[in-house]
Amino acid sequence: MKKTIKKTAYLFMVFMMILQSCSNDDNNDPIPSPPADVATVKLTTNSTLGSILTDSEGKTLYFYSKDTKDTSECLGGCIDLWPVFYSENLVADNGLNANDFKTITRTDGVKQTTYKGWPLYYFDNDNIAGDINGENVNNIWFTAKPDYSLMYVKAQLKGHDGNNYTSNYTVGDEETSYIVDIEGRTLYSFINDTNNTNTFTTSDFSNNSVWPIAEITLDKIPSILNGDDFGTIDVFGRTQLTYKGWPLYYFGQDTERGDNKGVSFPAPAVWPIANINIDIAP
Repeated sequence: MKKTIKKTAYLFMVFMMILQSCSNDDNNDPIPSPPADVATVKLTTNSTLGSILTDSEGKTLYFYSKDTKDTSECLGGCIDLWPVFYSENLVADNGLNANDFKTITRTDGVKQTTYKGWPLYYFDNDNIAGDINGENVNNIWFTAKPDYSLMYVKAQLKGHDGNNYTSNYTVGDEETSYIVDIEGRTLYSFINDTNNTNTFTTSDFSNNSVWPIAEITLDKIPSILNGDDFGTIDVFGRTQLTYKGWPLYYFGQDTERGDNKGVSFPAPAVWPIANINIDIAP
């Protein structure tokens, strides 16, 4: 009988020790919750530019105007001053669409994150979070923003006829600056149009596939452009964007990002690209 009592007491004591040990574990060593996803690309409000893209630490990201194709033109020593931004497992901040971000492999083998087709960079002279010292550097670097309607690019003009063209539409090699939409599609004017008057498009839009009117709702634009230069006109019930009074068009045979084939169709300078040097429409 005594042995039974002692055995029962011993088992009870062991049970209490185990119970207390579990209790201590619960109190002192809780199972950690999985960490919340931290945005690797954030939306940050800048007092000058409004909404801009930054990395997770608030460092500003940039677009390069020469990146008109699906690659980066910032190579060699360029990336010493403008380091690439890359996130392997990118998490987009609230207000950003994760589908707008892609990864490219540059010609130097380095991976880089893109936003709406534009490769993203840092600026080496940005010292602290919130700096935007790279904004409009040399008229070719612009702070990355989620709400651009247009971009200002600089690239070689290559016509429908296969020839390279200069800014005055003679055959030759030269980088020319011009306006594109946010997807990188080139915008043109028509030499026969007059101020706020589209003389090309027919009322049934039967020729619209050749030179589609630019139906763009303007939001934010690069700082090199002046918002007062833009307007809209009614074209048979549809709204066409204008620049300095010139109605703006796409070229139907510009099928790839960065194409500017329309500069030679049907002849050079009939459909000029739109840029800040263009005169006000007569």
